[in-house]
Amino acid sequence: MKKFLQTIMAIILVIGAFIAPSIALADSDGSTTEEVVNEKFGAPIVVYGGNLTEEQKNSVKESLKITDSSDIQEIEVTGQDLVTYLKDGDASARMFSSAKITRKDAGKGLVINIVTPDNITEVTSEMYANAMLTAGIQDAVVEIAAPKPVTGHSALVGIYKAYEVTGGKLDTERTDVANDELSVATILSEEAGIDEAKVSELLTEIKKQIAEQNPVTREEVEKIVSEQLSKLQIELSEKDRQLLIDIMDRIRQLDIDFSKWSDQLNDLSKTIDEKVGNLVDNEGFWQSVKNFFNNLIDSIRSLFN
Repeated sequence: MKKFLQTIMAIILVIGAFIAPSIALADSDGSTTEEVVNEKFGAPIVVYGGNLTEEQKNSVKESLKITDSSDIQEIEVTGQDLVTYLKDGDASARMFSSAKITRKDAGKGLVINIVTPDNITEVTSEMYANAMLTAGIQDAVVEIAAPKPVTGHSALVGIYKAYEVTGGKLDTERTDVANDELSVATILSEEAGIDEAKVSELLTEIKKQIAEQNPVTREEVEKIVSEQLSKLQIELSEKDRQLLIDIMDRIRQLDIDFSKWSDQLNDLSKTIDEKVGNLVDNEGFWQSVKNFFNNLIDSIRSLFN
């Protein structure tokens, strides 16, 4: 019986060790720090999908922690904005994903937070960051939310609109390419079956090489794409490979100061490397947990034999 009790205690301790790290503690007084408004850019902008019902809009506000006392500007993004920022935008498109954007001083970088991850089904924070860099948005904190499952693509157009409302200026050629880049990223993830983090890593590494090598022909871009696919051990169909080359060649032709791009891409690359590393580590971790409990179950069974 003593051996049995020791075994039970071991189980309880191990379960506690696994569960404890997943619990986040709030501030003891439950208070939050009031955000200081950067008077250079004005109050943060919250842009709502134009097709939200009042109930859905309230749900988005709750997700973004917006209250009646929040110092913000509120606007809507509609299908007409798609026409403004995208060459083939459909004015009748339905828009649900929403975002809050807070512009920051130069050098602060991008911070992307999807606050309703279960409702943004295709686009990851790294995909948003990559597309925003392509569009010309470099320093901002962006929070993205949706009241129901959506792909998340319309949030990018909302971010463009909010950025310009705060005084930023975007080139529509770049916003169009950025949106297509986001589409390619989701195609590679959803249809080609590549892990989302690996897709973001691939796009970032290719863009870093474009920034460093400054290719002048499509053939040089194709060489960079091939090298990174090989380096990251990613296999694509010929169709998907050409899709990737096409979008990267369009990026190569944009009026971008690639020397200023490098630091942002390096920061993004570090974030993605950590996520990819965590995926690998987690696989090994959970396999060890599985093995532990399998062995534990065998030990318990032996007590009764």
